[in-house]
Amino acid sequence: MRLLVHVEGQTEETFVKEVLRDHLLGFGYTSVQARLIGNARLRAKRGGIRSWSSVKGDIVRHLKEDTGALSTLMVDYYAMPATGDRGWPGRAVDVGLSTSSKAQILEDALKVDVASAYGPDFDATRFLPFVLMYEFEGLLFSDCEAFARGIGCAHKVNSFFAIRNAFQTPEDINDSPQTAPSKRIEGVISSYEKPLHGILGLMEIGLEVIKRECPNFRGWLERLEALAGGPQNIQT
Repeated sequence: MRLLVHVEGQTEETFVKEVLRDHLLGFGYTSVQARLIGNARLRAKRGGIRSWSSVKGDIVRHLKEDTGALSTLMVDYYAMPATGDRGWPGRAVDVGLSTSSKAQILEDALKVDVASAYGPDFDATRFLPFVLMYEFEGLLFSDCEAFARGIGCAHKVNSFFAIRNAFQTPEDINDSPQTAPSKRIEGVISSYEKPLHGILGLMEIGLEVIKRECPNFRGWLERLEALAGGPQNIQT
């Protein structure tokens, strides 16, 4: 059982390689690989959200190239294009909806569109989209103390708690250009660097804490675990 994890940038790519891969290998996958959406050869332009048509083309091509693999998509809701040529299906339908409803509507729409593009012989169980609400950095508020410790800023922990305590879950920290999780972190630590600090903080927090605090993330990870058949009997 091989898993392709389509991601939008370097931080998510490192997350797959350094954190997610070993966890999922323990559930029976033989391979867990990150695939950057967009043209991976353009190293200087890596990262950032692409148009849905471009991303969809990558996903369908990879699924057709490796017909024995599963694919998942891990992408931020924040700054995702809603309309026009770059728009993502389901993204514009979010007024007044709960965080989990927004994610579900978008994920369902993405799955339908990939199935349509692939063709009538597509096995829908091979593609599991996941939309991070609202941004990768939201996961870092799962444990403010561990995050602050992991990035060497323990003295800032109260500032992180003040942000986290204003929301029901870390996934509810909202998505405007001024208040998205990454913008809030930058307001506390001006030297914040997502590829470095984001991974250091997440590794300090650990997947089990994130699963406990972030219901949408937990649902996605548990579905991936189940698709592989459950925990394996690993010799220790």
